[in-house]
Amino acid sequence: MADRMPSAKSVTIGIWVNVGSRDEDTGEEGFSHFIEHMFFKGTKARSATQISREIDSLGGEMNAYTGRETTTFYVKVLDQHLGRALALLADVFHHSLFHAKDVEKEKQVVLEEVRMVQDDPEDLVQDLHTEQALKAHPLGRPILGKPTTIQSIRRQDLLRFIDRHYHPEETLIAVAGNFNVKELRPLLEGSFGSFTKPQRPPMNRWPSDVGNGLLVRHKRLQQAHLCLGFKGLRNDHKDRYGLYALNSLMGGSVSSRLFQEVREKRGLAYSIYSYAASFSDTGTFTIYAATRPKQAAQVVEVVGRELRRLHRHGIGRTEIERIKEQMKGSFMLNLESTPSRMTKVAKDELYHGRYLSLNEVMAGIDAVSGSQVSRLAHELFSAESHAVTALGPISVRELEAAID
Repeated sequence: MADRMPSAKSVTIGIWVNVGSRDEDTGEEGFSHFIEHMFFKGTKARSATQISREIDSLGGEMNAYTGRETTTFYVKVLDQHLGRALALLADVFHHSLFHAKDVEKEKQVVLEEVRMVQDDPEDLVQDLHTEQALKAHPLGRPILGKPTTIQSIRRQDLLRFIDRHYHPEETLIAVAGNFNVKELRPLLEGSFGSFTKPQRPPMNRWPSDVGNGLLVRHKRLQQAHLCLGFKGLRNDHKDRYGLYALNSLMGGSVSSRLFQEVREKRGLAYSIYSYAASFSDTGTFTIYAATRPKQAAQVVEVVGRELRRLHRHGIGRTEIERIKEQMKGSFMLNLESTPSRMTKVAKDELYHGRYLSLNEVMAGIDAVSGSQVSRLAHELFSAESHAVTALGPISVRELEAAID
């Protein structure tokens, strides 16, 4: 998958593997993320230090990230260094050694990353919330894994996981930026071998439901951190643009209803926002807020009132038109960077099986109506699928009363 940007001075290449934390078996929690780390610890041709020095010598950036459904390795460089960057990325992806001594050392690094999340209440409450909302479903697991599992990882465990999941038919390469179209394919084939459009077998995945209830984790903090969760939509759902509009309406921008009502009008929070997480077969919708512990119940009440107001009165024409313009502007501005364009073409292929043109996306946004957004609010924001997670010195009784 490739998207040429002639006006750019850079190019970004990404390797996307169709495996993430949801694909781990019991006892493998955190394997996908740990493997991502290990790919940069040395190959037959380059040590870890040489890998770092080589990408720095190109003035580029090389990194990776693990999601719940995919693992991505990417490099961004000036367009003149495309060939060298491809060779480096291919060496890391195909020839990493996974030495046992490096596995042992990396355990401590990953455990420090877990501790960093534990010390960041915004990250921690969202991990707790995902686990609570999705219950025992694999999507609810923390991507970083469990400390006990991390401590017991062995080199052969990781190699077996790679053998099981890192197949050519589960891997795609996405390129975005300034490149010569005639030269790109030979460069890719020279670094990765010949390739065809992947024909993916069905993954061992099943959709999740969003559970109901309240989880309170007491912790000595200056603030209470809250997540309210509801059902969402899968990535390729026909109403996905309506969901994006619903997110913008509720908490996706500084003009959103929750930002204006909770922060600007009442001064109850500095940080309040919403986001939709969509996957290949399911999705969630989450509202996050951080406030003083004594005001936690009040924030939940205000959020509940805004949801009920949307149910009763819907959304007016002026507001929906403003939201659509905001969505189009945000989408187009985001695509001015080569990493964002690389991500778009990869996700288009993964979730839609084809490239979605910018005109097609704009048309999808233009087609959103106020009645569609109102319908989605009724379908998704239900009391039966409504999970609340709180972290901090919070009164459970007051929070329960606010939810009821």
